[in-house]
Amino acid sequence: MSKPEAPQHPRPDGAGPQRLWSVDEHLADVLGTVRPLEPIELQLLDAQGCVLVEDVTVPVALPPFDNSSMDGYAVRTADVQGASEEFPAVLTVIGDVAAGDGELPTVGPGQAARIMTGAPLPPGAEAVVPVEWTDGGTGGGAASGMTPASESPEGAAGEVRVHRPAEARAHVRSRGSDVQAGDLALAAGTVLGPPQIALLAAIGRGTVRVRPRPRVVVLSTGSELVQPGEALTPGTIYDSNSFALAAAARDAGAIAYRVGAVADDADTLRSTIEDQLIRADLLVTTGGVSVGAYDVVKEALTAVSTGDDDVDGAGIDFRKLAMQPGKPQGFGTIGPDHTPLLALPGNPVSSYVSFELFVRPAIRALMGLPASEVSRPSVRAVLEADKALGSPAGRRQFLRGKYDAEAGTVSPVGGSGSHLIAALAHADSLMVVPEDVTSVEPGAELEVVLLG
Repeated sequence: MSKPEAPQHPRPDGAGPQRLWSVDEHLADVLGTVRPLEPIELQLLDAQGCVLVEDVTVPVALPPFDNSSMDGYAVRTADVQGASEEFPAVLTVIGDVAAGDGELPTVGPGQAARIMTGAPLPPGAEAVVPVEWTDGGTGGGAASGMTPASESPEGAAGEVRVHRPAEARAHVRSRGSDVQAGDLALAAGTVLGPPQIALLAAIGRGTVRVRPRPRVVVLSTGSELVQPGEALTPGTIYDSNSFALAAAARDAGAIAYRVGAVADDADTLRSTIEDQLIRADLLVTTGGVSVGAYDVVKEALTAVSTGDDDVDGAGIDFRKLAMQPGKPQGFGTIGPDHTPLLALPGNPVSSYVSFELFVRPAIRALMGLPASEVSRPSVRAVLEADKALGSPAGRRQFLRGKYDAEAGTVSPVGGSGSHLIAALAHADSLMVVPEDVTSVEPGAELEVVLLG
């Protein structure tokens, strides 16, 4: 994909031309600054969603002993050879074997032991016959289940009639059939979901060493913003961006903290950011990054970047990107710990697209995921549309789309306006129009970023 040379634009302060950054340059700057969080030891449930930083080997075989996969009777195969409903094998029941039992009866010739699912196979037994293959010790026809031991202690004694033969090891889970001692259970770099947590617990691990989930603080700015549930007054709108970005941060794997909308006042914004630094591994603001008289984020953080504020260690660069939507962006670090901060535009679609392209990769990099897994996956798909899609020259455009994986096609959803939240809610992908393309005809192939 060819890209035109980045054009120059005059700076609003008259200090000379301001370079237009490409999407790839901005992302590279973000990922070149963000470093994975330091590993910590966490309890298993606290480690859910975190990335493992060490190989975990199996200390004991799983399962640790031969055990039954059915409720039934532990038998010797020779004793049930040729058994049928007409000529059942009649065996003496010598006792019960329940899950967790340590002292096991020995099954001798002509004998059987009632055994429960998960219980260890007793000595002498070679197979398990399900209770449905027997009369359950009742002397009648085929049983459908076992009488609870507490209600019928005598069920562990007497005789049982077995109606079918069993091969050796039938319905027996062999020791180590899942994993053997010394096997690699999980490799470093694994994201710990419920199945991985289950495996760690099953092999006896109570804690694990991981990179913690990043703490992401989301602040929206604008005196016009009202919290959902409150009444709107003339000139106000509901704050949707902070909810969208906090949800997106959680979806990316972070712990998200949403801060209510901050009014258009630079001092208030600076003090709010100072207060939030204590719980942030990454700060995300939305709104106030363009060239308007009330673009408070740019005003507040430009003062910080030039050292005119008490927030130490800051360096926020406000730049324009060759993309649509999302041209105005800000990025840098702030505070004594040089916490990364991404300042996103305020239009809802611009904000969300910017998050997917830049913030999500930053979160995933903080988690310690490899470069191949920090961004959303993309595919090639054929445009299915009634007319050609237009795109501005020199801009990489991201249009909302609906992707059909089976057909290999993608269709536009809504228009290109950066305020169209409803269209965004019905899209599952972003159609990417390169910088050097101004029109995409139906039937042409496009790159498609998958959002879900």
